[in-house]
Amino acid sequence: MIERLTDLPAGIDGLRAKGKITREDYDSVVQPLLDEARSQGRRIRFLYHFGPEFEGVTAGGAWEDARLGLRYLRLFERCAIVSDVGWIREASRLVGAMMPCPVKVFGNAEWQDALAWLTAPSAGGGVVHRLLSESGVLVVEPTGPLRAEDFDVLAMVVDPWIEAHGELRGLVVHAREFPGWENLGSLVRHLRFVRDHHCSVRRVALSAGGQLATLAPGLAEHFVKAELRHFGYEELDRAIAWASGDAADK
Repeated sequence: MIERLTDLPAGIDGLRAKGKITREDYDSVVQPLLDEARSQGRRIRFLYHFGPEFEGVTAGGAWEDARLGLRYLRLFERCAIVSDVGWIREASRLVGAMMPCPVKVFGNAEWQDALAWLTAPSAGGGVVHRLLSESGVLVVEPTGPLRAEDFDVLAMVVDPWIEAHGELRGLVVHAREFPGWENLGSLVRHLRFVRDHHCSVRRVALSAGGQLATLAPGLAEHFVKAELRHFGYEELDRAIAWASGDAADK
């Protein structure tokens, strides 16, 4: 069985595995937890405890674990696996190396260390964003090298809007210079974000200075459905008005 932990610090969601884990356990406990987080638009700092009472996972349970993991992958902000079971620890390290969020393995005696790691503040993100609900425009302002998790956060904001409204009226990128990517994984995640969303964006405005302005032609090739226009860095309000469709096209 899987039970939800209720005695954790605020902001942490946790589960404990006991006995033999089946598909029904994932359907009745894990999926509702993930659906709740998605409906609230929040990311999960997740603790999963495999204690001495854990006996293993059925084939159906393993399949459901993989299915839910792939479906809700972007919800996870940090994952702490707490266990003394050797194969769980090794498998968690292997899977963690491929996860878009940090994953760390702790022993049962390191419970408090796991909680401290999960509650520690995150390093500053690579973007600041705001969705202007009255106009359907997303404003993105890079503040540092772009990280893979930045695009996961943006997708969590944009995807429900597109699902409800059919499209995003406009995307405004506001930056003096392009900060680059944190690593190769960040670049790959950026390209995937563009691939998944370019057909759902009507207009893209670059309110930018310096070399970023020269990226406009290349960006237009990716947002194939979107109309693109460049504005000066100080013309953010004009860029937002144009992206929303409230300004004259000229």
